[in-house]
Amino acid sequence: MVHAAGAWKPRTIHPLFVRVTHWVNAFAIFVMVLSGWRIYNASPLFGFEFPPGFTLGGWLAGALAWHFAAMWLLALNGMAYLAYGIVSGHFRRSFLPISLRRALDDVIQASRGRLDHAPGRYNAVQRLLYVGVILTVIVAIVSGLAIWKPVQLQGVTALMGGYEAARRVHFFAMAAIVAFLVVHIGLAVGVKGVLAPMFTGRAQASQ
Repeated sequence: MVHAAGAWKPRTIHPLFVRVTHWVNAFAIFVMVLSGWRIYNASPLFGFEFPPGFTLGGWLAGALAWHFAAMWLLALNGMAYLAYGIVSGHFRRSFLPISLRRALDDVIQASRGRLDHAPGRYNAVQRLLYVGVILTVIVAIVSGLAIWKPVQLQGVTALMGGYEAARRVHFFAMAAIVAFLVVHIGLAVGVKGVLAPMFTGRAQASQ
């Protein structure tokens, strides 16, 4: 089929592997956050608790079961995603280079409703957020292991500054991930052409 100049036709911008691992990661993180809030409520670090209706597991043992199941899912799926991203060059093409100045400019443009988004290309804010959340998830997993096995993994626990410090690192990593999700979902919904390709893998491209 011949396309006239200026016409639009679909092209694949998100391979199936990226889409599947993305949604598996999203599910695992969702389960870990809600079950983690229930675990937190059993021994709060600060002077507040999360509303029980926004937690998962029902009680401490149930929450721990959900949390550990999701942890292994996130770790295994995340490693597959990282391996693919590095070997295929996906990370290099999509996330680099990173510019804090351009990210700030994009935030200003987005607040004015003027942020352009080319399908299949991440803007500076998305690049910064994606790299940041990948590193934060790694910190969350490592600090979680330090909390889970403080004796068997004494070196990891010591690296976190001790058991109580590891709990705080884990909490703030969770808070950073939740903040990312709020911004990420906001951009996905608010910027045209971002969300649909994560389901279909395809977007319209001018010829």
